[in-house]
Amino acid sequence: MQLKSQEMRKLAPELDPLRLGTGWTKEDLGKVQVMVESTYGDSHPGSGHLNVLVEEVRKGIAEEGGFGARYYCTDICDGESQGTDGINYSLASREMIANMIEIHANATPFDAGVYLSSCDKGVPGNLMGLARVNIPSVFVPGGTMNAGPEMLTLEQLGMYSAKFERGEIDEEKLDWAKCNACPSCGACSFIGTASTMQIMAEALGLMLPGSALMPATSKDLKDFAHQAGVQAVKLAKMGLKAKDVVTKESFENAIMVHAAISGSTNALLHIPAIAHEFGIEIDSDTFDRMHRGAHYLLDIRPAGKWPAQFFYYAGGVPRIMEEIKSMLHLDVMTVTGKTLGENLEELKKNGFYEKCEAYLKPWNLKRTDIIRTFDNPIGTDGTVAILKGNLAPEGAVVKHSAVPKEMFKAVLKARPYDCEEDAIAAVLSHEIKPGDAVIIRYEGPKGTGMPEMFYTTEAISSDEELGKAIALITDGRFSGASKGPAIGHVSPEAAAGGPIALLEEGDLIKIDIPERILEIVGINGKECSKEEVDKVLSERKSKWKPKEEKYKSGCLNIYSKHAVSPMKGGYMK
Repeated sequence: MQLKSQEMRKLAPELDPLRLGTGWTKEDLGKVQVMVESTYGDSHPGSGHLNVLVEEVRKGIAEEGGFGARYYCTDICDGESQGTDGINYSLASREMIANMIEIHANATPFDAGVYLSSCDKGVPGNLMGLARVNIPSVFVPGGTMNAGPEMLTLEQLGMYSAKFERGEIDEEKLDWAKCNACPSCGACSFIGTASTMQIMAEALGLMLPGSALMPATSKDLKDFAHQAGVQAVKLAKMGLKAKDVVTKESFENAIMVHAAISGSTNALLHIPAIAHEFGIEIDSDTFDRMHRGAHYLLDIRPAGKWPAQFFYYAGGVPRIMEEIKSMLHLDVMTVTGKTLGENLEELKKNGFYEKCEAYLKPWNLKRTDIIRTFDNPIGTDGTVAILKGNLAPEGAVVKHSAVPKEMFKAVLKARPYDCEEDAIAAVLSHEIKPGDAVIIRYEGPKGTGMPEMFYTTEAISSDEELGKAIALITDGRFSGASKGPAIGHVSPEAAAGGPIALLEEGDLIKIDIPERILEIVGINGKECSKEEVDKVLSERKSKWKPKEEKYKSGCLNIYSKHAVSPMKGGYMK
């Protein structure tokens, strides 16, 4: 088989001298050429350590007779952007990372790719990019950071901040939390979006089995990175491309794993967007259908008890898959060149689970303390649901495993706000009362880029009274760390003239999670028939005018003009 890199050398005579000038040797020019693409940079703990893993990957590539070329497209940190307009760039950055990978790989010839990332938009951006490029590919995760003292993890900072704003703790305690929540590199130590997407990458068959969410500082992760480099060269010689590995059945496996881990709601943006790049249609309704009756097994924060490092200690993705084996497609291909079923059998034989469980012994824990058995689940109806009705004709997302049971069925009074800043001020000043529905609108992809409403969700969920007596409903999205009565991704969004833009103070909203309903059932505090509600909404729509664009130039202007509905993944068409 003629390698693409060698074909291109014949077409572009300048290629060899330019690479020699970069530091390649003449011998390197004839080797299997592997693009090693990472989000390395000093942007945040999830990417600050990746160059260490990049070099391990390159060693593995060299060991197998290839040459690894380093490429970079640093991601941003949602945590560092929270509470500012910087968070508006978050979802758009996913698209830009995918674009840069496409440019890097297609502007110059490579026979395979290894992609490294840890976090919220870096992982899905890389997965979207590798699908577009469609060369033999392996993904390497950056792992998870360890928990701090007192098992402190970063998602608790929102709670500490809200308590400080309410005067419940002093500045010294808040400063202690800030100084101890991120003790090392890696993704934040809970099943937020970063951890969820590392797990999704492995569930799709694009990672070496067992490598998701290892402690970022562990020797194990370096070993996996090294082996990923070896495997990339093998895949190049086999000619096994990304689209040969990932199928619709691969995505169905990933969604079943998502249900089992109570994964981030942001996966409902990322999985459909990644599937789109693979030429496969997956939407939010697919999640709703597959989550129904699915067994939820993982006792990891934010919904559970333990920090994310314990996921690997309990056996990681392979252990989850062993428990839900009857619900998976075991014949799908993976980057090992073997099927998922073959990988799982091999892990049992090579002592993988015994090695993992040895890490639990100092904590006096069993793996079933972290990952329940299929017959002893935490829940049996998955963890997310898609609600629909005249408030969200295209749908809205709720992580019902994190919603207080008191809020599964409710009729609430609308309190609409046209931005998050006004909404959180109302919550913290006790303007919001039990029985209210806090509406945050004009925060969807076409509005402001679809930022997270993290601080508002934390302010609500950390309030003992409000956390079980109100709901937050938005066309924006939530952090993977969010918990409490939060409904997001309301579609069509306000900026597109969706019904959420037409709500007025005092309108009544019905929430029924078991029946998947999100409905406007009353006007100005009075319950009405469906026909009466429709008539009022129609009158309001005739008077509605779009808001002026917030971003008149730059990437957010481009993103807002081309983003599809959150129900389809919010990607740029």
